[in-house]
Amino acid sequence: MTYWLFKTEPDAFSIDDLKNAPEQRTFWEGIRNYQARNFLRDEVKVGDLVFIYHSSCKVPAVVGIARVIKAATPDPHQFDLNSDYYDPKSSTDNPRWVGVTLAYERHLRPVTLQAIKANPALTEIALKKAGRLSVMPVVDAEWHAILAMSGAS
Repeated sequence: MTYWLFKTEPDAFSIDDLKNAPEQRTFWEGIRNYQARNFLRDEVKVGDLVFIYHSSCKVPAVVGIARVIKAATPDPHQFDLNSDYYDPKSSTDNPRWVGVTLAYERHLRPVTLQAIKANPALTEIALKKAGRLSVMPVVDAEWHAILAMSGAS
């Protein structure tokens, strides 16, 4: 199994929104960074677990877990003229952007960015090194360290 951290701004879409979505599922759209897109397209697989991380808020933190239930498919918003995610350079024959479908697993007691930065077991976590990236891998030891910090197992 592979682990991931997906960032979201809670004012736009939060862990609560995922929990309250129809069937507790959502298509994770709007990724417009090529490295994040490449992770979604090439490496994120069905069954992978994802930390949901609230960013651009008062207290950035890992707040929950989701599971990938559908692999990457073209993000339909890239073709919608009325969408904030519209991309005039993308076409249905050659879509630039993809998303995956996530299912809610559970909330966690929040693990703040400050706590993550202070944990010596997390010195190499991508969140510290590629902080602006919206999709990033999490290695097994990091996953378990964050779970322990949240009081989960």
